[in-house]
Amino acid sequence: MAVGLLSYDISDLCLGKPAIKSLPSSATVGDALSALKKTGEHYLSVWDCNHEKKTEGSGDCRCVGKVCIVDVVVYLCREDNLSDPAAAFQAPLSLLLPEVPGLVRHVESNCSLLEALDLILDGAQNLVVPIQTRRKKQPKSHLSHAHGREFCWITQEDIVRFLLNGIGLFSPIPALSIDSLGIIRSDILVVGYHDPAVSAVDSIALAHAEQTSVAVVAPDGTLIGEISPATVAACGETVAAAILALSAGDLMSYIDCGGPPSHLIWAVKARLREQNLEGMMELLGELSYGSLSSSDDESPAPGGAESPMGPLRTTRSMRSRMVRRSEAIVCQKGSSLVAVMIQALAHRVNYVWVVDDECGLAGIVTFSDVLMVFREHFQAYE
Repeated sequence: MAVGLLSYDISDLCLGKPAIKSLPSSATVGDALSALKKTGEHYLSVWDCNHEKKTEGSGDCRCVGKVCIVDVVVYLCREDNLSDPAAAFQAPLSLLLPEVPGLVRHVESNCSLLEALDLILDGAQNLVVPIQTRRKKQPKSHLSHAHGREFCWITQEDIVRFLLNGIGLFSPIPALSIDSLGIIRSDILVVGYHDPAVSAVDSIALAHAEQTSVAVVAPDGTLIGEISPATVAACGETVAAAILALSAGDLMSYIDCGGPPSHLIWAVKARLREQNLEGMMELLGELSYGSLSSSDDESPAPGGAESPMGPLRTTRSMRSRMVRRSEAIVCQKGSSLVAVMIQALAHRVNYVWVVDDECGLAGIVTFSDVLMVFREHFQAYE
């Protein structure tokens, strides 16, 4: 029976998970960006550590948040950073941390699965769990924690994957449609295909905080694609210039696999100049045409001039996406709960868009909605 899953501790989900990489809260925005690029991690944890007292139990380390390249991109798009983005990198890292409390929560390794599930449904995105690891000599750049402890973190995806492994215990719920379960949300973030991409910056930031995405729609409401925070992060901080200069539709083309077409890069250059954003051009002016999509027919400017954009890097999160990065993952109202779970896990996203027979956008289903279904099922055994 499903009640057997309640006997598991959160430490059972930590098996095989690596220790999270860390940054001190005293770091700068530039330090965070450099560390994200160097490690190839999608997120880095941010810590406040006090090692001044050496007596047992007195050292204190707390994870106060997490940082991602999308945080840097949104920060660069703020109006007060446009004229001098280089100076923005000297700002304290704390400016990137969300003001929403409780997104990161510490739990002990004996925390029950049910307790962890309640914390996730209460708004926590990452649960920080102490792990037992064999001590190794750490590089100088590694942030050490009090008493040499190391931690991993558990996410919504980890819990959904764990529940999927025992999905047969929940019959017949997994076979029910998402429509009949009432978990299709209508409060979605949307931008028009022809709208300026910069108009979606606040939506991108909100989607990042809520672990969802921004739908790109045609005037008739047809879902064309998406601008997801994960995609923005995978493209690197240089995508900030494209957001400032392009329409939402052109931004989708810019972030698709293979690299941005050269005509869009030159469009970005021209529009940044029109807006007198020379600082942004100087900061992001190292991209060579060897990084451009080989399928693009445009040629670089005479004399081998470089594009105004910064270097594009193929990160692990980019390689994990086997579809076009702006292509939305969709289902229909009649799709079963288990089908949606599998679909989201397969594409490493926390949500699936719901469309009608005409590809009109009908809503979204998130991991939070899925986990609520299982939490209500567990209530019968409390």
